[in-house]
Amino acid sequence: MRERIIIGIACLMLVFSGCLHVKGAEISSANTTEKTTEDTIVTAKPETKDDAEKTKKKKKIYIDPGHQSRANGGQEPVGPGSSATKAKVSGGCCGVSTKIPEYKFTLKLGKKLKKALEKEGYEVVMSRTKNNVNISNVERAKKGNKSGADICIRIHSDSIDDSSVRGVSVLYPSTSNPYPIKKQAKKSKKLAKTLLKEYCKATGIKSRGIVVRNDLSGTNWSTIPTVLIECGFFSNPTEDKLLNDPEMQKKMVKGMVSGINKYFEY
Repeated sequence: MRERIIIGIACLMLVFSGCLHVKGAEISSANTTEKTTEDTIVTAKPETKDDAEKTKKKKKIYIDPGHQSRANGGQEPVGPGSSATKAKVSGGCCGVSTKIPEYKFTLKLGKKLKKALEKEGYEVVMSRTKNNVNISNVERAKKGNKSGADICIRIHSDSIDDSSVRGVSVLYPSTSNPYPIKKQAKKSKKLAKTLLKEYCKATGIKSRGIVVRNDLSGTNWSTIPTVLIECGFFSNPTEDKLLNDPEMQKKMVKGMVSGINKYFEY
């Protein structure tokens, strides 16, 4: 009888010990599971340069090199529905020192800008790729609208009777513009600011500021943010030579690319 009691007590002790072991294992397993869950939390990676490049590839830039080899004095409306008209394409100016016509300068600079922007990852469309064309300012704007571009950069050089005047200005439409471009006025102003600032920073050319112009048919017919950059004065002997210098043109392009990047906040 005594032996049976001893054996019974021993069995109870073994069962109790097993329960403790199982409970401890469950607690250990729960802790392990909790730790694993915490360890699998993924932290978002900061945007890399490659990510920024991929974003740029989604942006499209429309470049309109001003003028062409032959002017077209035919008239066209200044804006949609307007009774006021302007020449389809004016002749542009000519360098007082270099004798280089504006239409050649704008195309050369436009092509260099296109190449630089494509290297940055942007898609680029141009209103013209040669000088012997006949494309009116309204037609240029419409082409830009159809291109699906995010912004339009119109390239020009300035000229005035006073040969001492120099500097760069960027023209943009205002919120009081009576044509559809009015909807893009704020974005156009932002683009004008960033383009001017970075252009002057890269070239050292004097800033004449951003200027409201609501009378430009090539801008008024546009439906995307649009600016016109007057890169400098061909009527100033020194600035004319400067603007047509290949090394300076590299700086001009660098500044414009930087201004576009700043506009898109890259």
